[in-house]
Amino acid sequence: MNVALAPFKPDSPCVEHVHPAVNREKRRDGVRPRLVILHYTGMATAKKAIDWLSREESRVSCHYVIDEKGAVVQLVPELLRAWHAGVSSWRGETDINSHSVGIEIQNPGHSDGYPAFSRHQIASVIALTRDVCDRHAIAPRDVLGHSDVAVGRKIDPGERFPWSVLARHGVGHWVRPAPLRADDLGLGLGAVGPQVKDASSLLAEYGYDLKRCVRIDDKMVKVLTAFQRHFRPRRIDGRLDISTLKTLRRLVQSADT
Repeated sequence: MNVALAPFKPDSPCVEHVHPAVNREKRRDGVRPRLVILHYTGMATAKKAIDWLSREESRVSCHYVIDEKGAVVQLVPELLRAWHAGVSSWRGETDINSHSVGIEIQNPGHSDGYPAFSRHQIASVIALTRDVCDRHAIAPRDVLGHSDVAVGRKIDPGERFPWSVLARHGVGHWVRPAPLRADDLGLGLGAVGPQVKDASSLLAEYGYDLKRCVRIDDKMVKVLTAFQRHFRPRRIDGRLDISTLKTLRRLVQSADT
């Protein structure tokens, strides 16, 4: 059942129209957004995604949807909590929905061809995210993918999402990935050593849901995979190679400057 709701005033000048979603509530403890989480819809069309995300029975919602042509639709006021992140964590916070603004970008996803995002979509992502971040004083490093906060459970917006392009326009945190070496197969499940301790500490320091490890376990493989999908997408294998470790060090060092 889709419950009709009264329209509300858009929060952003980027919004073309409002389509109210049922699943929304007060942010817990009165917190304000400090994260932006980017998703892809994983549905055939934006029209179908908007309809589903606005329905009570879906048990999901988001603040914004960006359609195939880059039009921005708002479903939930930013003042309220949308249901877009699910079970997730970042920097020790597990109620990501209360602490974030969720933006869904139309793309059918990995299970249906995973086409490239259009330049119109990316232009709208940049404009909308910059506006949200400016109004809520959200730092570039706190613009994240769903895969970053829901490690092992979600893979969107995926390795084809152009994070480097966003960063050139002041959206999100990015460093140039360290070059890959063909002869470096990296450390895998069960490996131990100082590189494992260093990488696990850095991943946790940056915000990923991981404790310092002395051995690469299944959880660390999943976190490495999520990190690579966002920050070193040329090879996503969950192995700790030199390129991954150097990129991670650069990222953490630049976040502190």
